[in-house]
Amino acid sequence: MVNILNYLTGQSDGGVIGQIISIIIFILFISLYSKIMVQQTMLKLEQSAAELDRMALKAENEVLKKLKDVDKKKRKSIKRFLEFYAIPPVSLDPYGIVKKYDHILTLEKERFNYFAAQIAPEASEEERANIVMGLSGAIELNMIRKIVRHYVELIKKTKSINLAFIIQMQLPFIERIAKSLLKGTEALANGWPIGDGVGPYVAAKIIGNEKAQEIDEETVVARKKYKDKELIIIKAKGPGGRTGNPGKALEKIAQKEKIAKIITVDAAAKLEGERTGEVAEGIGVAMGGIGVERYEIEEVAVKNKIPLDSIIIKMGQEEAIMPMPKAVLDAVDEAIELVYESVDRTKGKGKVVIIGVGNTCGIGNNSKNLENSDELIKKNAKKLEEEEKAKKKKFRIPLFE
Repeated sequence: MVNILNYLTGQSDGGVIGQIISIIIFILFISLYSKIMVQQTMLKLEQSAAELDRMALKAENEVLKKLKDVDKKKRKSIKRFLEFYAIPPVSLDPYGIVKKYDHILTLEKERFNYFAAQIAPEASEEERANIVMGLSGAIELNMIRKIVRHYVELIKKTKSINLAFIIQMQLPFIERIAKSLLKGTEALANGWPIGDGVGPYVAAKIIGNEKAQEIDEETVVARKKYKDKELIIIKAKGPGGRTGNPGKALEKIAQKEKIAKIITVDAAAKLEGERTGEVAEGIGVAMGGIGVERYEIEEVAVKNKIPLDSIIIKMGQEEAIMPMPKAVLDAVDEAIELVYESVDRTKGKGKVVIIGVGNTCGIGNNSKNLENSDELIKKNAKKLEEEEKAKKKKFRIPLFE
């Protein structure tokens, strides 16, 4: 026995028996290693799936908190609505696909608004808009939860180690998105500004003390003089959570008035290593989503030969759906400066249209209404900063004691 131990620890050359034992141990290690790896991977996947289940339930509760007289029936109806889906139109024949998407999106908005009115009949129009956005976040998180759970159960049935490794490699990204969606759902349900709201924020600040008027149920328009130019500012109606209909609003304006330039301001995903709040400018329509609104803006621009300028404020993908970071708020003045520089470069006669793209949750329609927004942004940014510090302190590994 001593000889074997000596052999295994490299303290002697060993004999035939030692060599045989080492070969047996090596074979056992090879055969058991894959099973151990599978068990470890499955344990991690189970833990992640369970955590996503808890997060989805928490998101659901964030919406329920905004309702009065929550009973079993309301709980059941919300749980059922979290399974809501929208089937995209057939794209085999691409002709008219944008109009089909527009029709589906309009129906989706109507269905969400109808459901919000059902579960919160006593809520104001702005509160219902926030409930709609909160439901959207909860639905997205619920979908992520279901997909991860689906693959975990599939791996259990098929015993596929390759599939387990593929899902495990994606988990860090999935968990990051899920955590940001949970914080985003809380922000949207409570009417707090999120990162994606920086476009409407810039528009509201440019509007200043001017009065914004509704051009449709979800969109407002304001007019302002700047030097020798007349500005037309379009944004989603606030402070409830809405994204508005900027494309349709622009179409209505273009039918009656001459437009010299269109400037879009929006949040944009930064690359890792780039600074949150960095401002950049370019050409084209700065707008995410499926592309219906962007298509409508581009159609107006091409038809009337209107230049398209865009200004973006960079942030992480997660930061766009979370409470607005202070670095993004600090970038607003620089973005406004670039907007005015673009206006100064405008040639020819006509009005300059400025579109603040994004979710206007917690953001009013002019600078007077932004005072409360600033307080909320700073308060939430401080809270997030403290949470990050606490997390780093918790997981800090002491090297020297």
